[in-house]
Amino acid sequence: MKRCFIFAAGSFYGLREAPKAGDVIIAADAGFRLCRELGLTPDPLLGDFDSMEEPKDFAHLIRVPVEKDDTDTMLAVREGLREGCTEFRIYGGTGGKRLDHTLANFQALLYLRRHGARGYLYDDDFCWTAMEDETLTLERQVDWGIVSLFPQDGAAEGVTLTGLQYPLMDARLTPDVGLAVSNHFLAEQAVITVRKGALLVGWQLPSL
Repeated sequence: MKRCFIFAAGSFYGLREAPKAGDVIIAADAGFRLCRELGLTPDPLLGDFDSMEEPKDFAHLIRVPVEKDDTDTMLAVREGLREGCTEFRIYGGTGGKRLDHTLANFQALLYLRRHGARGYLYDDDFCWTAMEDETLTLERQVDWGIVSLFPQDGAAEGVTLTGLQYPLMDARLTPDVGLAVSNHFLAEQAVITVRKGALLVGWQLPSL
């Protein structure tokens, strides 16, 4: 498993795990500042530099046009996939003043899942990932920790939840009803199954 750490220009709530040798580090535009604060050197810095001035002394730079189809973070996702990464950890991808970028990064999680990888998007003591036509097991990290689910691509069929306060069995979740928001861990593991469809899954992390 090859890992990719992406640092974007949104809010940063703390690093859960530092990159190790062999991991790919990508800074998306002003995420470069965050890398510098953390003492990390990105493998490349990628961006259109609309949120920071292009550094003159950094060699590993991929400059992209301001007018383009993808966000800088999505381009970083594509770059990580080209590098053969199958696990992505995205920091600075939520918060800030741009809810539209947070929503775009939720879409990127599903894009990764559909391209044979899994992404983890770190929020304020929360982590998000996408799942599709599969079973996902979550380890309880916070007593009574929150778990929330949102359909991402139409209705999600055959949703079964165990190990949570509000279980489901072969349920149908639709994008217009928040039925699966703010569930809670009861067991050491929560098992989420969706027979057909895509879900955005978020769960609570310990405070740093």
